[in-house]
Amino acid sequence: MSVRTQSSEQSAEGGGTSHAVKAVGDHRAGFACFVGRPNAGKSTLTNALVGQKVAITADQPQTTRHTVRGIVHREDAQLILVDTPGLHKPRTLLGERLNDVVRTTWAEVDVIGFCLPANEKIGPGDRFIAKELAGIRKTPKVAIVTKTDLVDSRALAEQLIAIDQLGKELGIEWAEIVPVSAVGDKQVGLLADLLVPLLPEGPALYPEGDLTDEPEQVMIAELIREAALEGVRDELPHSIAVVVEEMLPREGRPADRPLLDIHANLYIERPSQKGIIIGPKGKRLKDVGIKSRRQIEALLGTPVFLDLHVKVAKDWQRDPKQLRRLGF
Repeated sequence: MSVRTQSSEQSAEGGGTSHAVKAVGDHRAGFACFVGRPNAGKSTLTNALVGQKVAITADQPQTTRHTVRGIVHREDAQLILVDTPGLHKPRTLLGERLNDVVRTTWAEVDVIGFCLPANEKIGPGDRFIAKELAGIRKTPKVAIVTKTDLVDSRALAEQLIAIDQLGKELGIEWAEIVPVSAVGDKQVGLLADLLVPLLPEGPALYPEGDLTDEPEQVMIAELIREAALEGVRDELPHSIAVVVEEMLPREGRPADRPLLDIHANLYIERPSQKGIIIGPKGKRLKDVGIKSRRQIEALLGTPVFLDLHVKVAKDWQRDPKQLRRLGF
């Protein structure tokens, strides 16, 4: 079993993306996909590698619904990270469509990173994904042990052995097994160093400075949804969709004091959920607006007026027409 770790000298420099010495013309560019069951740390890892928030993170499973590409620029390579929904046994039409997104993505990338949390034993969900991965023969697969900051060295060693054994059982030859902590910024740079050689040689695919190809309106909707999800894990099933209906510069503003008006709707499945999102005297919705507005302003670099409304779209996760209307 080959497990990759940095030396203490390397780790002291921090986990950010390192820049390897390269020969002239030896540049690589390609796509890496992070897979894993919901809440395995895929979005947090994407953000850590890119160095900025491009994928939303939350403590509920099934947060990511759109394929988000985070772009890591290096002197020797351009690594484009595809963050997909967690593959799972679907219970709704939305779940089936999310799984389709995952499988389509797997077929198009140059390397697959299978994320398994260090603090949770390998379970049926992990085996379900691993069996699917075993059927993909040509694409290199890297096992990424996430959340290593939550366990001690003994528990980590046991998890590394279990992952190695899982590969042997299913006939998966791991190109690498890498323990990382995106939150603790440990071995994130090493992971990038190990993914780059698995990419094809070629020029950069995106301009320098681009961090994602996700449309601004989609990213804004995701930031609003992330804020709305906080604190309702026990009360509200995972059934919030957000659509940005309009984004317009406020007319009549001086050039040095612009203001962007954003109007967005939060959709839930049942009228009984409306009160949970809005909160007593509208306090929860106000808090959602304040938190997401700050993040949107940081993303866009301009002051924002955010107008939020909560609407009911009955059983939208199971309705093909409503799924289309809400962008799925």
